[in-house]
Amino acid sequence: MIIHPFGGGVASAHGLGKNHLGGKGANLHEMAGIGLPVPPGFVIPTPVCADHYAAGGTLPPALLPEIAAGIGHIETAVASGARFGDADHPLLVSVRSGARVSMPGMMDTVLNLGLNDATVLGLAARSGDARFAWDSYRRFVQMYGDVVLGIDHYLFEDALEYAKEDKGVSLDTELDADDLKALVAAYLGIVEREQGAPFPQDVTAQLHGAVAAVFGSWRSERADVYRRLNDIPEDWGTAVTVQAMVFGNRGETSATGVAFTRDPSTGERGYYGEYLLNAQGEDVVAGIRTPQYLTRAAREKAGAKAASMEEALPVVYAELAALFDLLERHYRDMQDIEFTVEQGKLFVLQTRSGKRTAKAALKIACDMVEEGLIDQRTAILRVDPAMLDQMLHPTLDPAAKRDVIVRGLPASPGAASGAIVLDSETAEKRAAMGEDVILVRVETSPEDIAGMHAARGILTARGGMTSHAAVVARGMGRPCVSGAGNLAIDMNARSVRFGGVELAEGAVITLDGANGEVMRGTVATVQPELTGDFARLMLWADAHRTMAVRTNAETPADCATARSFGAEGIGLARTEHMFFSPERIVSVREMILAADEAGRRAALAKLLPAQREDFRAIFGIMAGLPVTVRLLDPPLHEFLPQREADFADVADATGVGVDVLKRRNAELHEFNPMLGHRGCRLGVTFPEIYEMQARAIFEAAVAVAQEAGVAPLPEVMVPLVGTRRELTLMKAVIDAAAEAVFAETGVRVPYLVGTMIELPRAALRAGEIAEDAEFFSFGTNDLTQTTLGISRDDASRFLGVYVDKGIYAHDPFVTLDVDGVGELVRIAAERGRAARPGLKLGICGEHGGDPASIAFCQTLGLDYVSCSPWRVPIARLAAAQAALR
Repeated sequence: MIIHPFGGGVASAHGLGKNHLGGKGANLHEMAGIGLPVPPGFVIPTPVCADHYAAGGTLPPALLPEIAAGIGHIETAVASGARFGDADHPLLVSVRSGARVSMPGMMDTVLNLGLNDATVLGLAARSGDARFAWDSYRRFVQMYGDVVLGIDHYLFEDALEYAKEDKGVSLDTELDADDLKALVAAYLGIVEREQGAPFPQDVTAQLHGAVAAVFGSWRSERADVYRRLNDIPEDWGTAVTVQAMVFGNRGETSATGVAFTRDPSTGERGYYGEYLLNAQGEDVVAGIRTPQYLTRAAREKAGAKAASMEEALPVVYAELAALFDLLERHYRDMQDIEFTVEQGKLFVLQTRSGKRTAKAALKIACDMVEEGLIDQRTAILRVDPAMLDQMLHPTLDPAAKRDVIVRGLPASPGAASGAIVLDSETAEKRAAMGEDVILVRVETSPEDIAGMHAARGILTARGGMTSHAAVVARGMGRPCVSGAGNLAIDMNARSVRFGGVELAEGAVITLDGANGEVMRGTVATVQPELTGDFARLMLWADAHRTMAVRTNAETPADCATARSFGAEGIGLARTEHMFFSPERIVSVREMILAADEAGRRAALAKLLPAQREDFRAIFGIMAGLPVTVRLLDPPLHEFLPQREADFADVADATGVGVDVLKRRNAELHEFNPMLGHRGCRLGVTFPEIYEMQARAIFEAAVAVAQEAGVAPLPEVMVPLVGTRRELTLMKAVIDAAAEAVFAETGVRVPYLVGTMIELPRAALRAGEIAEDAEFFSFGTNDLTQTTLGISRDDASRFLGVYVDKGIYAHDPFVTLDVDGVGELVRIAAERGRAARPGLKLGICGEHGGDPASIAFCQTLGLDYVSCSPWRVPIARLAAAQAALR
């Protein structure tokens, strides 16, 4: 049998679960099985959705007699003698979607199905309420016309408004039976005019059309967007539930409502919800009428006058409250419940785990552990790690007004207000004067790093979720909105245009990095609180995870933030970020443009003290914890002068003419610098660069060991290694620098030398490389680029299409491409540890903060993941979940 009946003492598929029955169908079977007042019905399971699309959008022929049998089950179970299509005693049904996870409002529903010009008269006579019958018919025509026939719902709503205007009333409940009968005639006329054919009167044809439409809504535009945002696979499909109608629009003892067993915003215990007397469910959801409060306490708190359900229907409310407690204990989670009261009789139409804010999720999980409903393991697994982003950054006050002027991509969460600044230098200067600024750029580059750090937030016209601006902003914990297409920047006028709004530099705007909105003026923010339930859940998570969580950080502020969030060391300190400050960049350029080794060493001597102090600050904050320092990695062109003033500064510092420097600059130009003279290739050709950096690392480590009494644990990482010989040469330089410092100071500190695996060749030859490497850190940002042959900075133009078309399940720069890049990581891990048992393995790309990627790392037995400071708690929870699963 294809379909699965329920109700009337039957729960035919109880236990088959959500994957087969969908969330709604599974819960209806379960509620029917424990004797709750559920209207009878049947479920068409999720596999039929794929059959529907395979048949070109038509119902499979084998399903049609099964639907008829399902209707027969409902007719038997209602025990009232009602029959589907019977003109004297009609049975009406609802047709609803039901995916295996909740997708509220994304797919379609049809109510009151089975009404036509004949059955409406039978319903009126049988119920003794002509108004109720015609009201149900007008609702059905509108909903069926919209969902199944594709007629614009505004046409029906306009006709309803005209009817109320003609009658001189404001509420649809003030229309009588004759008014509604006339309105039905108007609706039927709209259908015939718009589709060129009358409204279908055959109830079986109505039912088949509704089932097909609900299956069809699985691929609607809004459902596609929701699935993409929530990582729901398209091949899951939706189930369809056909269920006997119960009516909340049968007078003042009838009602409909939606309720939560706890407050979904705060997590507080107590019934939370709304209801409407004499209404159907879509009235609550669609906002057609203003609902009333469920409880007297909520009504009094809001200062509302209309009676709560607790006051208007006290007996039914008491029965409902008892069901709330039963359902929460049964499912051991906060429930979102839809109910209908028909002339004093309560029916439960649906229950599901309720959507909730991050704050509520933490409180509910912790409270339920205290109440004995769940254990710590369940609490850890129940909180979505991605939700913690809401807790880790300032958020906009939900009560504050917003004047949205442009929208972009929510590239980095958090909220910030500040004055518009159009270049990095201005951002630094104004921030140094104590002003909050927002850096607004067409796109950012590594040269903007100081301005990005100085700014409260970043806004770009170009770039996607994995652009330079997005990646760096997330690492810094700065809110960022990227790819704001309607943003135009006029550097000559020092102004920006947001569509039709033009603002001068210095005007204040607010960014919401959580949803991509940009607002004019200042919008109040709320600071996160990371104590209480948050801290408790983190302690539970730490007790269960097996992988360590480190951070990617190189500034003292970011290191301190990460440690406060529970980071257990640094997995990536990028030394190039230390070179862009104004007082250092000239020396860096002097080193790059030098004509010989002597010139380079002279410039490096100027940089050594600054590098040493950088590492000293980091080691001091991370005393006793491992710190992986990546030696200079980026292609040199990123540091080179671009403006005449830059060349003049370098010329003054070196005593070399501007023309000579420009010629040297041209010589260093690369056609594809991402694959050019960078990483360990710099160290091989100019070993004095890595020698200076290694010396700075070990001098700082010795100093901190002497001052703090706790030796830091430096791990020196050589980037972009593709052959063992490269690492052998660089390790010799590093070891020589270490021994020189230890001999000079008389102090030794432990250290490791390893490499970043970011080239496919390195992964394949990992066994050889491990002969010299004491650790591997997988740089999955570049490993993804070099494996897929896709530039991270340019991919936003087409990757969305690739995901939409199913070429990639996810953006491979956000969630690790397990089948391709992940396979290389697996090979490197296995071959590396085969050559060197106990080889330390970690990941330091953006994927180190992605829960799905962390789960994959757990399967490989990696020792740690490393992520941006603001994602450390997310990684801690995700690592615990991966270990538990």
